[in-house]
Amino acid sequence: MLGARKAVQQGMIALEMSLRGLLRNFGLKVGAIARGQFEHRIRELTVGNLMLEAATEPMLRARASLRRELAELERRVRQLAQDDPVRHRLMSMPGIGAVVALTFRSAVDDPARFTSSKKVGPWVGLTPSRNQSGERDVSGGITKAGDVNLRRALCQAATVMMNRGRSTWLRTWAAQIARRRGRKRAMVALARRIGVILHRIWGDGTTFQAEAPINRKGFNEPNLAQLPA
Repeated sequence: MLGARKAVQQGMIALEMSLRGLLRNFGLKVGAIARGQFEHRIRELTVGNLMLEAATEPMLRARASLRRELAELERRVRQLAQDDPVRHRLMSMPGIGAVVALTFRSAVDDPARFTSSKKVGPWVGLTPSRNQSGERDVSGGITKAGDVNLRRALCQAATVMMNRGRSTWLRTWAAQIARRRGRKRAMVALARRIGVILHRIWGDGTTFQAEAPINRKGFNEPNLAQLPA
Protein backbone atom coordinates (compact mmCIF):
# COMPACT_ATOMS: atom_id res chain seq x y z
CA MET A 1 0.00 0.00 0.00
CA LEU A 2 2.77 2.44 0.90
CA GLY A 3 4.67 1.56 -2.28
CA ALA A 4 1.58 2.19 -4.41
CA ARG A 5 0.95 5.49 -2.67
CA LYS A 6 4.52 6.62 -3.25
CA ALA A 7 4.46 5.62 -6.93
CA VAL A 8 1.21 7.52 -7.57
CA GLN A 9 2.46 10.56 -5.64
CA GLN A 10 5.73 10.62 -7.58
CA GLY A 11 3.83 10.33 -10.85
CA MET A 12 1.70 13.35 -9.94
CA ILE A 13 4.74 15.38 -8.90
CA ALA A 14 6.50 14.47 -12.16
CA LEU A 15 3.51 15.72 -14.16
CA GLU A 16 3.49 18.99 -12.22
CA MET A 17 7.20 19.49 -12.86
CA SER A 18 6.69 18.76 -16.56
CA LEU A 19 3.88 21.31 -16.76
CA ARG A 20 6.03 23.92 -15.04
CA GLY A 21 8.89 23.20 -17.43
CA LEU A 22 6.64 23.37 -20.49
CA LEU A 23 5.27 26.78 -19.52
CA ARG A 24 8.71 28.04 -18.55
CA ASN A 25 9.83 27.48 -22.15
CA PHE A 26 7.21 30.05 -23.15
CA GLY A 27 8.26 32.53 -20.49
CA LEU A 28 5.34 31.67 -18.21
CA LYS A 29 6.04 31.11 -14.52
CA VAL A 30 3.65 29.08 -12.36
CA GLY A 31 5.25 30.24 -9.10
CA ALA A 32 4.58 29.01 -5.58
CA ILE A 33 0.89 28.16 -5.14
CA ALA A 34 -1.28 25.91 -3.02
CA ARG A 35 -1.71 22.41 -4.43
CA GLY A 36 -5.45 22.92 -4.73
CA GLN A 37 -4.88 25.92 -7.02
CA PHE A 38 -2.39 24.26 -9.38
CA GLU A 39 -4.86 23.31 -12.12
CA HIS A 40 -6.52 26.73 -12.04
CA ARG A 41 -3.13 28.45 -12.31
CA ILE A 42 -2.11 26.37 -15.35
CA ARG A 43 -5.35 27.17 -17.15
CA GLU A 44 -5.00 30.83 -16.21
CA LEU A 45 -1.58 30.97 -17.88
CA THR A 46 -2.55 29.02 -21.01
CA VAL A 47 -5.95 30.57 -21.77
CA GLY A 48 -6.13 31.87 -25.33
CA ASN A 49 -3.02 29.95 -26.47
CA LEU A 50 -4.47 27.04 -28.47
CA MET A 51 -1.18 25.18 -28.72
CA LEU A 52 -0.50 25.36 -24.98
CA GLU A 53 -4.09 24.46 -24.15
CA ALA A 54 -3.87 21.39 -26.38
CA ALA A 55 -0.55 20.36 -24.77
CA THR A 56 -1.52 20.92 -21.14
CA GLU A 57 -5.11 19.60 -21.07
CA PRO A 58 -4.16 15.87 -21.35
CA MET A 59 -1.53 16.36 -18.66
CA LEU A 60 -4.03 18.09 -16.37
CA ARG A 61 -6.53 15.26 -16.88
CA ALA A 62 -3.85 12.70 -16.06
CA ARG A 63 -2.90 14.67 -12.95
CA ALA A 64 -6.53 14.86 -11.85
CA SER A 65 -6.83 11.10 -12.21
CA LEU A 66 -3.69 10.55 -10.14
CA ARG A 67 -5.01 12.92 -7.47
CA ARG A 68 -8.19 10.87 -7.17
CA GLU A 69 -6.22 7.63 -6.89
CA LEU A 70 -3.86 9.20 -4.34
CA ALA A 71 -6.81 10.39 -2.24
CA GLU A 72 -8.23 6.86 -2.21
CA LEU A 73 -4.87 5.37 -1.22
CA GLU A 74 -4.52 7.97 1.54
CA ARG A 75 -7.96 6.97 2.83
CA ARG A 76 -6.97 3.30 2.90
CA VAL A 77 -3.67 4.07 4.62
CA ARG A 78 -5.48 6.03 7.33
CA GLN A 79 -7.94 3.17 7.77
CA LEU A 80 -5.11 0.67 8.14
CA ALA A 81 -3.47 2.87 10.74
CA GLN A 82 -6.68 3.24 12.73
CA ASP A 83 -7.45 -0.49 12.65
CA ASP A 84 -4.03 -1.45 14.04
CA PRO A 85 -3.58 -0.69 17.77
CA VAL A 86 0.21 -0.40 17.40
CA ARG A 87 -0.06 2.17 14.62
CA HIS A 88 -2.75 3.97 16.58
CA ARG A 89 -0.39 4.32 19.56
CA LEU A 90 2.44 5.53 17.33
CA MET A 91 0.14 8.25 16.01
CA SER A 92 -0.34 9.58 19.56
CA MET A 93 2.90 11.53 18.98
CA PRO A 94 2.33 14.95 17.34
CA GLY A 95 3.62 14.98 13.76
CA ILE A 96 3.16 11.22 13.31
CA GLY A 97 0.45 10.59 10.76
CA ALA A 98 -0.79 7.38 9.21
CA VAL A 99 1.94 7.24 6.55
CA VAL A 100 4.81 7.72 9.01
CA ALA A 101 3.30 5.20 11.44
CA LEU A 102 2.87 2.60 8.70
CA THR A 103 6.35 3.24 7.34
CA PHE A 104 7.89 2.78 10.80
CA ARG A 105 5.84 -0.35 11.48
CA SER A 106 6.72 -2.03 8.20
CA ALA A 107 10.42 -1.06 8.29
CA VAL A 108 11.09 -2.15 11.88
CA ASP A 109 8.74 -5.15 11.60
CA ASP A 110 9.65 -6.56 15.02
CA PRO A 111 10.66 -4.24 17.90
CA ALA A 112 12.51 -7.13 19.56
CA ARG A 113 15.18 -6.93 16.84
CA PHE A 114 16.68 -4.02 18.82
CA THR A 115 17.99 -4.69 22.32
CA SER A 116 17.78 -0.95 22.98
CA SER A 117 15.56 1.76 21.50
CA LYS A 118 18.68 3.93 21.06
CA LYS A 119 19.89 1.57 18.34
CA VAL A 120 17.10 2.70 16.00
CA GLY A 121 18.96 5.95 15.16
CA PRO A 122 22.15 4.29 13.86
CA TRP A 123 20.13 1.58 12.10
CA VAL A 124 18.16 4.11 10.06
CA GLY A 125 21.25 6.24 9.29
CA LEU A 126 20.50 9.28 11.45
CA THR A 127 23.76 9.35 13.40
CA PRO A 128 26.92 11.30 12.43
CA SER A 129 29.58 9.45 10.46
CA ARG A 130 33.06 9.18 11.99
CA ASN A 131 36.37 9.45 10.12
CA GLN A 132 39.14 8.17 12.37
CA SER A 133 42.74 8.02 11.18
CA GLY A 134 45.74 8.26 13.50
CA GLU A 135 45.15 11.32 15.66
CA ARG A 136 42.22 12.48 13.51
CA ASP A 137 38.68 11.91 14.72
CA VAL A 138 36.30 13.88 12.50
CA SER A 139 32.54 13.78 12.86
CA GLY A 140 30.77 14.23 9.53
CA GLY A 141 27.22 14.17 8.19
CA ILE A 142 24.74 11.43 8.93
CA THR A 143 25.60 7.97 7.66
CA LYS A 144 22.36 7.59 5.62
CA ALA A 145 22.48 3.85 6.22
CA GLY A 146 19.40 1.67 6.42
CA ASP A 147 15.88 2.22 5.11
CA VAL A 148 15.77 5.46 3.11
CA ASN A 149 11.96 5.63 3.20
CA LEU A 150 11.91 5.41 6.99
CA ARG A 151 14.66 8.02 7.30
CA ARG A 152 12.69 10.40 5.09
CA ALA A 153 9.50 9.71 7.03
CA LEU A 154 11.18 10.47 10.36
CA CYS A 155 12.71 13.68 8.97
CA GLN A 156 9.31 14.70 7.62
CA ALA A 157 7.73 14.07 11.03
CA ALA A 158 10.49 16.11 12.69
CA THR A 159 9.92 19.01 10.30
CA VAL A 160 6.18 18.97 10.95
CA MET A 161 6.73 18.86 14.71
CA MET A 162 9.19 21.76 14.66
CA ASN A 163 7.07 23.99 12.41
CA ARG A 164 3.44 23.14 13.17
CA GLY A 165 3.32 20.68 16.03
CA ARG A 166 1.64 21.46 19.33
CA SER A 167 3.83 22.35 22.28
CA THR A 168 5.41 19.32 23.96
CA TRP A 169 8.62 18.65 25.89
CA LEU A 170 10.04 17.08 22.72
CA ARG A 171 9.37 20.16 20.59
CA THR A 172 10.93 22.35 23.31
CA TRP A 173 14.00 20.10 23.32
CA ALA A 174 14.37 20.45 19.53
CA ALA A 175 13.87 24.23 19.67
CA GLN A 176 16.69 24.59 22.19
CA ILE A 177 19.01 22.52 19.99
CA ALA A 178 18.05 24.74 17.02
CA ARG A 179 19.08 27.85 18.94
CA ARG A 180 22.44 26.32 19.86
CA ARG A 181 23.34 24.36 16.73
CA GLY A 182 20.99 25.42 13.93
CA ARG A 183 17.66 24.13 12.60
CA LYS A 184 19.14 21.51 10.28
CA ARG A 185 21.00 19.70 13.06
CA ALA A 186 18.00 20.08 15.32
CA MET A 187 15.76 18.45 12.71
CA VAL A 188 18.12 15.47 12.37
CA ALA A 189 18.43 15.14 16.15
CA LEU A 190 14.66 15.30 16.52
CA ALA A 191 14.12 12.72 13.75
CA ARG A 192 16.54 10.38 15.49
CA ARG A 193 14.83 10.82 18.85
CA ILE A 194 11.38 10.35 17.32
CA GLY A 195 12.55 6.96 16.05
CA VAL A 196 13.78 6.04 19.54
CA ILE A 197 10.51 7.09 21.18
CA LEU A 198 8.35 5.32 18.59
CA HIS A 199 10.25 2.10 19.24
CA ARG A 200 9.76 2.53 22.99
CA ILE A 201 6.04 3.19 22.52
CA TRP A 202 5.74 0.05 20.41
CA GLY A 203 7.72 -2.12 22.80
CA ASP A 204 6.12 -0.85 26.02
CA GLY A 205 2.56 -0.65 24.76
CA THR A 206 2.34 2.99 25.87
CA THR A 207 1.39 6.27 24.17
CA PHE A 208 3.27 9.54 23.78
CA GLN A 209 3.18 11.85 26.81
CA ALA A 210 3.27 15.58 26.10
CA GLU A 211 4.77 16.34 29.52
CA ALA A 212 8.49 15.80 30.18
CA PRO A 213 9.17 12.11 30.97
CA ILE A 214 10.35 11.01 34.38
CA ASN A 215 14.00 9.98 34.61
CA ARG A 216 15.38 7.08 36.63
CA LYS A 217 15.77 9.26 39.73
CA GLY A 218 12.09 10.05 39.77
CA PHE A 219 12.32 13.63 38.48
CA ASN A 220 11.31 15.28 35.21
CA GLU A 221 14.10 15.33 32.67
CA PRO A 222 16.74 18.02 33.40
CA ASN A 223 17.40 21.11 31.35
CA LEU A 224 16.57 19.89 27.87
CA ALA A 225 19.30 22.05 26.32
CA GLN A 226 21.86 19.84 28.06
CA LEU A 227 20.57 16.59 26.60
CA PRO A 228 22.67 15.10 23.78
CA ALA A 229 21.57 15.85 20.24
